[in-house]
Amino acid sequence: MSDHDLIDQFLEMQAAEKAGAMNSLVAYRRDLEDFGSALDGSLATAHAEDIRAYLHTLQRKGLSARTAARRLSAIRQFFLFLYRDGLRADNPAQGIDSPRQTARLPAVLDEADVDRLLETATSLAAGGGMKGLRLLAIVETLYATGLRISELVSLPRRAVGPDTDMILVAGKGGRERLVPLGSRAREALAAYLVVVDGTKAGRVGKEGDGYLFPSGRAHLTRRRVGQLLKELAVVAGLPTASVSPHKLRHAFATHLLAHGADLRAVQQMLGHADISTTQIYTHVLDERLKTLVLKQHPLATE
Repeated sequence: MSDHDLIDQFLEMQAAEKAGAMNSLVAYRRDLEDFGSALDGSLATAHAEDIRAYLHTLQRKGLSARTAARRLSAIRQFFLFLYRDGLRADNPAQGIDSPRQTARLPAVLDEADVDRLLETATSLAAGGGMKGLRLLAIVETLYATGLRISELVSLPRRAVGPDTDMILVAGKGGRERLVPLGSRAREALAAYLVVVDGTKAGRVGKEGDGYLFPSGRAHLTRRRVGQLLKELAVVAGLPTASVSPHKLRHAFATHLLAHGADLRAVQQMLGHADISTTQIYTHVLDERLKTLVLKQHPLATE
């Protein structure tokens, strides 16, 4: 069986049994094909030494430990699949240590920066145009819920109604969760939907009309939302590198914890399977407190 066929079988399993997201499946294929191209033989006959040599090659090329660890994760899952399905008699990835990673804290917008972003979006929406109202609804919803951008753009139109205070979100791995929707986000969405629903009235329905944020025959893309936020950052006078959908997700979590939210509740709202993923935000707060003491304390030294 060729490497291509083995990878196809692995991806079919991921899609069927683990509800693998399309983006994850594409990344698995890319990583496994890269590993396969580095082998003298095939994936079916690869040894543990081949995997270690590949990891060393990634290090020599200057790839980050984070990237190498992600590729090793794909390799581990692939060979575990081959072993369990009887396509290999052994699992060469077993016992391979992950590259040591340096803990990387996410960059987080200050509350004042988020306020500035929201105030600017509110000003742009004041004219009542659909694009301005849509942008405000997007920013308010991202900051109010901490949704992943893929979760936001794929929300169906029926997810939000006149009395909606909780949104049902389909997250990673098909796991569903309920996320509270604050009053400001509800108001922004209501104003936006008055306009967008009005534009649909009296016309033949398009495929994209089933989404909360339609665009043509589908929904707004993640990339387009990212572009809109960069443009908003420019108008707000903020560095474009500091504003993105994912940074608003970080801000949501960090600001909640800073105001006393329970870590488990934040984990549930973010849709993290493991609480250790959520705990990174407590480290962000620790670093901020340390910086505050070192810079603002009366006895701090320059």
